[in-house]
Amino acid sequence: MRNNRVVLVTGASGFVGRHLVEYLAEREYNVIASSRSFFKFRHPNITNVQLPDLTSDFDWRSLLYQCDTVVHLAGLAHRFASDDLYDLINVQAVASLTQAAKDCGTRQLVYVSSIAAQSGSYSDVNLTEADAPRPTNAYGRSKLAAENIVRAADIPFTILRPVVMYGLEDKGNFALMRKCARLPIPLPFGSLKAPRSVLSISNFSSAVDFVLKDVRSIGETFIVSDPSAVSVAEMIAECRTALGKRPHLIQIPEKWIETILKFFGQEGMWQRIGCRLLAPPHKLLQRGWTPERNSFLIQEN
Repeated sequence: MRNNRVVLVTGASGFVGRHLVEYLAEREYNVIASSRSFFKFRHPNITNVQLPDLTSDFDWRSLLYQCDTVVHLAGLAHRFASDDLYDLINVQAVASLTQAAKDCGTRQLVYVSSIAAQSGSYSDVNLTEADAPRPTNAYGRSKLAAENIVRAADIPFTILRPVVMYGLEDKGNFALMRKCARLPIPLPFGSLKAPRSVLSISNFSSAVDFVLKDVRSIGETFIVSDPSAVSVAEMIAECRTALGKRPHLIQIPEKWIETILKFFGQEGMWQRIGCRLLAPPHKLLQRGWTPERNSFLIQEN
């Protein structure tokens, strides 16, 4: 049966947005792909729309009248920016969107937040949706503030808190890790065995599809991650194995790596690679979500 639901996806030209738009279109959603940076999707179920910069005042209603549901991805993420800029793009733009969604009778707003709204780069305990949020940076605080606006807006909503994502054309730490894995030398990361929750882009997209179809997701907040956590050592070893190489990871004391990184002002990097962060998707799994990918695989890239 054809899915006639029309979904507006904001931030469609980004890494996450491009994958999500095409995933939904393949599953017979009619997708309005909107973004500030124009990206031409060619699937017949996708309509391309260019948005103005979210720092400017924008009337969402012309788009919202064309759709049933919204998946809001657009925002400022993980850049060196002032609190004011985070507030303008990640908070005030969401306030404008939610008010317009209320005016237009939007059927569901899926707000894509971040695990950063709940925690810093590491946690000594397993994170759950029931934990009190404790963001540690301006980005996380802005995402939490936007969550609170969504909850207070008197509209049908679902909030997703994904952990860090990987997949085709990913960037940041995952891209750097893949480059390291390709080097023809031993790597000194064999002792980095702290478990970290990660999320494949295909699993994220399937989670969005799931909450769009499950009416029980209305009014709920979900952590989204792969069911299996991995360590940096395991990720690099898997990358090298997929490339037909031996893992060849040298065991250097973690304390040495921590000390070197902190000496060069990279304490945040140490927290992301040497400390644990477990945010299992138990709540989403209990609702019936079936992940498509369960582990870090270089074949994603």
